[in-house]
Amino acid sequence: MTQTPLHGRKLLAASCAAAIAAAMMPAHAQDTAPAIEEIQVISASRRPEDLGNVNASIAILSEEELRLISHTHIQEAANRLPGVNINRNNGQESLISIRSPVLSGGGACGAFLLAEEGIPLRAAGFCNVNELFDSHSENAERIEVIRGPGSAFYGSNAVHGMINVVLPEPDDRRQLSLEAGPRGTLRGNARIGFENDNFSHTFLVNGISEEGYRPQSGVDQQKLSWLYQTTLANGAELDGGITTTNLNQETAGYINGTDAYKDEDLRRVNENPEAYRDNRSMRAWTRIGYTLDSGWDVVMTPYYRKTDLDFKQHFLPGTPTETNEHSSVGMQFAAYRDLSESTLLSAGLDLEFTEGTLTQSQDGPTQGSPFLVGTVPEGKHYDYDVDATQIAPFVQLQHYWDNGFDITLGMRFERMNYDYDNNMLSGRTREDGTVCGFGGCRYNRPADRSDTFANVAPKLGIRYQINDTHNAQFRVTRGYRAPQATELYRLQNDQNVADLDPVEIDSVELALQGTTGSWTYEAVAFYMDKDNEIINNADRVNLNGIHTRHKGLELSGTYALSDDWRLSAAYNHARHTYQNDQLVGGVNLNGNDVESAPRNFGTAQIQWTPTSTLTTELQWVAMGEYYTNPENANSYDGHNVFNLRTRWQASDALTLSVNILNLTDRKYAERADWTTFGGDRYFPGEPLRAFVALDWRFN
Repeated sequence: MTQTPLHGRKLLAASCAAAIAAAMMPAHAQDTAPAIEEIQVISASRRPEDLGNVNASIAILSEEELRLISHTHIQEAANRLPGVNINRNNGQESLISIRSPVLSGGGACGAFLLAEEGIPLRAAGFCNVNELFDSHSENAERIEVIRGPGSAFYGSNAVHGMINVVLPEPDDRRQLSLEAGPRGTLRGNARIGFENDNFSHTFLVNGISEEGYRPQSGVDQQKLSWLYQTTLANGAELDGGITTTNLNQETAGYINGTDAYKDEDLRRVNENPEAYRDNRSMRAWTRIGYTLDSGWDVVMTPYYRKTDLDFKQHFLPGTPTETNEHSSVGMQFAAYRDLSESTLLSAGLDLEFTEGTLTQSQDGPTQGSPFLVGTVPEGKHYDYDVDATQIAPFVQLQHYWDNGFDITLGMRFERMNYDYDNNMLSGRTREDGTVCGFGGCRYNRPADRSDTFANVAPKLGIRYQINDTHNAQFRVTRGYRAPQATELYRLQNDQNVADLDPVEIDSVELALQGTTGSWTYEAVAFYMDKDNEIINNADRVNLNGIHTRHKGLELSGTYALSDDWRLSAAYNHARHTYQNDQLVGGVNLNGNDVESAPRNFGTAQIQWTPTSTLTTELQWVAMGEYYTNPENANSYDGHNVFNLRTRWQASDALTLSVNILNLTDRKYAERADWTTFGGDRYFPGEPLRAFVALDWRFN
């Protein structure tokens, strides 16, 4: 398909804009909108502060919203926020977009900082594109998303944005939820809390089992968190916990063929019945807060992290198995002091030490062309260790004037060092040292080496409080990420050294936000220029080969139509383009849209609350057309999906929920893609389905 993906976009843009306009129009109803200043966030500075005091593009999913959505995959919740477009692959897999194309590939995950309680889910340099399944989002108190480069408190990987899952504070709440859905889906949630004098602790439990929409695509997943909170005799405040997760997933791959997602038979096919993904993770942390006699508020958070993932790489010739794991110890330190009534100084230091390993091996001979058979041998392909050290001091100054202006100045320096040890013979030979045909084996193992990367990221934010309820914000920030370990040491063909520079992005934003009567709104225009993007070219060589530009507009708002009805919406218009000369398939990419980057997408929700015990929401999820290859020769048409959710509190102890997803039974693709050798391919969206849940609160 070669048509320009613009037909239908005007309709989508107009429809979404109309919903936003309705959400942002002046209200004549009573004041039911929450004040921005009353919403607490921690993602900007690592300690609770009023959202109204934060100069950043932060979007929040509240506990009330999360309970109504009751997501089985974090995409169902996060995609209702402005700037966020998470693609759901199979099972619990995901590909993320925050003010960006939907990025894929080994190092793409480095563009986003994904955290729980402010602690990254994976170590710097060891990200995984699916790592959001390590978070305990199903029992979160709220989810905070920073769009654009993170603040000075966060560094490497916060290039396009950050997602932080915030767990609830421990209390004596005790409740149990049971949910049933199609194809044998069963899910359980529990929250068991205890309070004893000065010590509170809570257990959070989540488990799901489902057979999957396609053959051999079932998922079993369990998550457990223990949280505690106490105050010591000297006044120090301690809180922390442990989160552990386990995932056993049978993985269904893409379905192939133009518009295959529309075919009732093809959309149920699984061409990769042998594929699987097993993942285990654990994080333990303690946050220590104390006020010194000198007036400094000090927060120290030591933590330990361990992850272990093995999966069948069904997308590679020979379908090798990869096992990777890493363990880290780290410390987040920050100190805050009021220099005056109008000036706050913050400074800190992040330290992290990581030990990681990766092996890739193939059980049997490769099937396919003589070239593939001759260059992809059975046996072990990679076996290496990487020790990494991250050191990052930072400082931030905030000053407020009586005339309504305030300024935020920040600076972060980060040094990342890798020590790599190859546990096999170096070069592109077989495991035993014999030479492959056709010039050498596909996989190349570099010799032992060390690499160091250093970055400085300045931040500037200016805000003007127009009046008590409206403000304007201006931000200039820089984001960066060091190359990931796999980009440096998992090489192919004749590349013996990956000479890579850190990815850098410069961002400029202008925002308006406020609340009046029964409506709240936010409008953000952004412009970002990204250099040194790391790609794997046609010769499977890792290069800093791409310069891209990202500019767009995000509109979001809520409007109380009456005491019973509320409208909310988020509309995104953006253009993500290549900015350097690069030939792919005989086409110069300069000026082309980056693939998997819809220009228009958004959601709208209308909510009816006739009584304090009953809430029903109809949601419209609109996805615009987008190109599926860099030549802009193939595209996906986009889709519109509707979801219906109802939550009824039958008594103080019992709540009944019914969630109906894909209400109109639309045939659509969760993700569309295109490959040179396979053509169009898709992860099909699931058909009409309903989930029924019972929530019992028993304290």
